[in-house]
Amino acid sequence: MTAFLLRRLAQSAVVLLAMSMLVFAGVYLVGNPVDILLSPDATQAERAATIAALGLDRPLWTQYARFLLDALHGDLGRSFVHARPAIGLILERLPATLELAVAALLIAVALGIPLGLWAGLRPKSLAGRAIVTGSILGFSLPTFWVGLMMIMLFSVRLGWLPGSGRGETVSVLGVPLSILTADGWKHLAMPAFNLALFKLALVVRLTRAGTLEALGQDYIRCARAKGLTPARIVGVHVLGNILVPIVTVVGLEFGGLVAFSIVTETVFAWPGMGKLIIDSINLLDRPVIVAYLLVVVTLFVLINLVVDVLYVLLDPRVRLGGEET
Repeated sequence: MTAFLLRRLAQSAVVLLAMSMLVFAGVYLVGNPVDILLSPDATQAERAATIAALGLDRPLWTQYARFLLDALHGDLGRSFVHARPAIGLILERLPATLELAVAALLIAVALGIPLGLWAGLRPKSLAGRAIVTGSILGFSLPTFWVGLMMIMLFSVRLGWLPGSGRGETVSVLGVPLSILTADGWKHLAMPAFNLALFKLALVVRLTRAGTLEALGQDYIRCARAKGLTPARIVGVHVLGNILVPIVTVVGLEFGGLVAFSIVTETVFAWPGMGKLIIDSINLLDRPVIVAYLLVVVTLFVLINLVVDVLYVLLDPRVRLGGEET
């Protein structure tokens, strides 16, 4: 296990280095933030002074070398717009995004696995077919449209839930959390379900397919021949054997929830990283864009590592590091 973790950490460092090069080059070759930061009436001397102050007058490779050196010390640059460390701006918004992503993931798993099991155990029933149809709609409906319809129905027409914002928060060890207040839950409900909709459909389809495949295996027939109860067959033998692919997909999809919550956060004015990156792109705030992308890449790397370790915990037949079973 130790050798595997060390090897994966080394691979992760290489991935982060490669991604930092791609992200830095891609972002810094697009547009000129000086054109946005300064008014059209600015003199040439003012433009030159601003370019020099932002370090944009140096060659690209020199800027990247400086960025890499600072990144090793935890400094991912200063925001052009806010004049603050970019990583600080990201970390301020990170709790809100993680809160939304975790809530969406829990909704997707808590509803998706039981619904997928039901659809797999009774594929020809009316309920099973309705679940499959609903999962197709979950894949097909645009996230922004669903979000707007939810606001129109539950916020404007019925007045049950607030349509924007994060609501009241409580500070825990300096981290503001809205899930600890009733008002926070009201603000979280719609964006969390909206973000979870696509993942919910994915979990339903994956669970249903795994259940149908497992029911045709010999070990299920053997379990039935032994006289095991249907609940034990489903809970131990079926669910236990389909959890590994589900954990794999759910783990990777959690990274997607964090990275691609931009649309949901924009629709519901949720103060997370997604809204920050949209504002930064509009203003060509390069350090914030680079910091955001590197934080997302780091999250994906860590999630992949956690998923690999969970393989062994869920299925002892899986061995890390290429060991033979």
